[in-house]
Amino acid sequence: MTELRIEGLSKRFGTYFALDDVSITIPHGRFVCLLGPSGCGKTTLLRVIAGLEAPSAGRVLVDGVDQTAVPTHKRGMGMVFQSLALFPHLDVAGNIAYPLAIRGVDRAKRAARAQELLDLVKLPGMGGRRIHQLSGGQRQRVAIARGLSIDPQVFLLDEPLSALDAGLREHMQIELRQIQQSLGVTTVVVTHDQKEALTMADLVIVMKEGKVQQAGTPMEVYHAPANAFVADFIGSTNLMPCDCDGKAISVLGARLPVVEGDLIRATGAAQLSVRPENVALVPPAEGIPAEVTFIRDLGESVHFVMNAGGRTITAQVPPAARPEIAVGDAVGLAFRPGHRVVLA
Repeated sequence: MTELRIEGLSKRFGTYFALDDVSITIPHGRFVCLLGPSGCGKTTLLRVIAGLEAPSAGRVLVDGVDQTAVPTHKRGMGMVFQSLALFPHLDVAGNIAYPLAIRGVDRAKRAARAQELLDLVKLPGMGGRRIHQLSGGQRQRVAIARGLSIDPQVFLLDEPLSALDAGLREHMQIELRQIQQSLGVTTVVVTHDQKEALTMADLVIVMKEGKVQQAGTPMEVYHAPANAFVADFIGSTNLMPCDCDGKAISVLGARLPVVEGDLIRATGAAQLSVRPENVALVPPAEGIPAEVTFIRDLGESVHFVMNAGGRTITAQVPPAARPEIAVGDAVGLAFRPGHRVVLA
């Protein structure tokens, strides 16, 4: 059972804090995504966990044992770099077995482990190929296999799928998750792709400016964001200035009673977050007045962009429920009760 715990971790470069008092606990066997915009500190955090960067303060513990001063190669962690960092002078099997070779594992055991991992990542019989002979997805699988070769306590991946095209990236998301589930290894992945995090993770950790904004399951951070940044960063949302007294939400000239399921994280002057799928289009007299300014048909869904009191609001509906409206039409907006979130 491998629990990874981060306690009060900070990393300072001069006066700039790349990490600022980060504390998180990752239970055994969880698949965790560190998610945030460029420069939020997610890769720095991964590198500190791996021992590639020394923290300015705080500790990294694995199963309660302080690893902060332990050299990278003695931490028992596997890592996949964003660049993959595969060796062109070695064949596929040699790349996979390299971490074992530098640890003095004998040739026969290295070959057996490489074959085992080639089967795991669905590249059987390809151990003798050179890296330049592989496709992007195959190289990705080799890098994953190499990271797993030492049977790591913790598996770390830095934006491992960012260089792949959209279709292959989605396929590899599923494969990586299935591999992780089959092995039960505690896994931490850095990504800036919200869909990737929501697809793969048990636990999503959202970061901004070196601080953790929220840690929760994908559905928790999507449906119950901790603040306006998380609401806006995870998926799509409509953020609107509002006033809330705990009993009703005043927004865009309407007063909406608070009902069961609405999440009120702030009162007084605040921000109302409503996901596009929770915006209904109704007759003008039955909702908040708005005008349709753009319609985007994506096949699996239709997006309607409206102007409501000078504010842009987006609604998303399935094709079968598409209303007969056009750009320039007047509509009413209704925010689905029980799916409204008021944030500071």
